[in-house]
Amino acid sequence: MHPKFAKADALSPKVIGAAIEVHRHKGPGLIESIYERCLMRELELLGIPAVNQRVVRVEYKGLVFDEPLRLDVLVDDCLLVENKAVEKIMPIHKATLLSYMKLLDIPLGLLINYHEPLLKDGIVRLILPGAGRL
Repeated sequence: MHPKFAKADALSPKVIGAAIEVHRHKGPGLIESIYERCLMRELELLGIPAVNQRVVRVEYKGLVFDEPLRLDVLVDDCLLVENKAVEKIMPIHKATLLSYMKLLDIPLGLLINYHEPLLKDGIVRLILPGAGRL
């Protein structure tokens, strides 16, 4: 099991609750950056550490470089949240989140589509392959 999985798994319902609170106040139809800022504030109010718009160190065959990725929210260095405001979650959205999880070695990710009238219908939970197994 990934060393950060249990912590991420425990944080996941709290982050989903925070996203639902944002959606309850703002509703669907806004742009992603607004939801991101509101979610960051909600997590702050809950005392849950999170960062956004992080620069990531990438390694490829001995080449190491920093790349500014558009990852939305990294919660307590163990749970990655990708905010969307789209008609429908597409496979590329899941692939992007999973790629970020691999780059950052983050075991758990949430894809949250605020466009849905009922937010729980727009939440996808992704586990890094092998991260949830003992």
